[in-house]
Amino acid sequence: MKNIIQVLTERGLVDAKTSEDINLLADKPLSVYVGFDPTSDSLHLGNLMGIMVLAWFQRFGHKPFALVGGATGMIGDPSGKSVERNLLDTKSLSHNLEGISQSLKAVLKENVTIVNNYDWFKGVDFIDFLRDVGKHFRVSAMLAKDSVKTRLASEEGISYTEFSYQLLQAYDFLYLYDTHQVVLQMGGSDQWGNITAGTELVRKMRGASVHGLTFPLLTRSDGKKFGKSEEGAIWLNHDKLPPYDFYQYLYRIGDADVPKMMRMLTFMDIEEIKQIEAQMQSEGYVPNSAQKRLAEEITRIVHGEVGLEDALRVTEAAKPGSHTVLDKTTMHALVSELPNKKLPRHHVVEVKYIDLLVHAKILPSKSEARRMISGGGIYLNNEKVEDENLIILNEHLIENEFLLVGIGKKKKVVIQLI
Repeated sequence: MKNIIQVLTERGLVDAKTSEDINLLADKPLSVYVGFDPTSDSLHLGNLMGIMVLAWFQRFGHKPFALVGGATGMIGDPSGKSVERNLLDTKSLSHNLEGISQSLKAVLKENVTIVNNYDWFKGVDFIDFLRDVGKHFRVSAMLAKDSVKTRLASEEGISYTEFSYQLLQAYDFLYLYDTHQVVLQMGGSDQWGNITAGTELVRKMRGASVHGLTFPLLTRSDGKKFGKSEEGAIWLNHDKLPPYDFYQYLYRIGDADVPKMMRMLTFMDIEEIKQIEAQMQSEGYVPNSAQKRLAEEITRIVHGEVGLEDALRVTEAAKPGSHTVLDKTTMHALVSELPNKKLPRHHVVEVKYIDLLVHAKILPSKSEARRMISGGGIYLNNEKVEDENLIILNEHLIENEFLLVGIGKKKKVVIQLI
């Protein structure tokens, strides 16, 4: 039977290891951790890689710790950043930490231990820290870290605040080793310098061997990072991004990236993924069927069965030409999942549809609306609109309250009368 390191390697979730000894250590239960920056009140799709690595360790009987940086969030990690982060205040951090905990528990449930490094840094004396911890760091080694070298070469430079970040993350590892016997820290490939600083600090101060492992950053086949759309980040928390939008983003992933995401962001069996990959190259392949499976699997992991059911129901209801009944229940579900506009009745009823689209800022101009109608790209309540002079009447209203606007096959907006 494969151990956790072999499984992660097979799925493309291992970029580098501090030692091959990790392979043997992983045969026994270990305490492991991944850190998450509290820069927002939700984690996003790019962070899901770290959560899934913890989830795999969890499945193999290891004890996962998720560290949220209540203290380090006040400093800012320079890794992968070209300019210094805005420093967060205590109130913003507290709000963000609560949202991040929600993201983590959605996938890892209650079986993860979430720790906040502010809990141990708040009582640390500055002089004691410099004397007991700082003396183990050599400036030449700190300057050699890629994250520091990149910033030093930039016009922005690097502040002492961010330069000291690696000391704090290293101390996190020491603290978790002392208090929870954590022996493995994991993170994205851009965290290699911070992770090795931690393994070295534990070695120097405790004479113990602890380990580090990095996983690749989540990037598309064209090299760009996943997790962004035209509307912004692909958040994991449903109050930041409804399950429907999350599902739709994944459903639109390009063919070249689907197998990789199946390996990295789902629990699907490797043999099944290989079969799907082969099917995608065959003549009988049904377009987007692999994307549908990918979207269902990841949405289920992040939003649960209920979230997936909501996403599928709204997807079906919003499909052009759909036979789904657009009743009050369905429309209220669509309002919670789709972009929506609230307008007074006199701005909707007895108004030209193209005028309404421009007034509601769904399209930029009437000429654009006419062009799309002539191209068959405008829908009203899932029915194609062919008349550019169409006037919205009471009978067009769903339950005397809603309209479902469709622009192309992807953009849907609910108009609700007030």
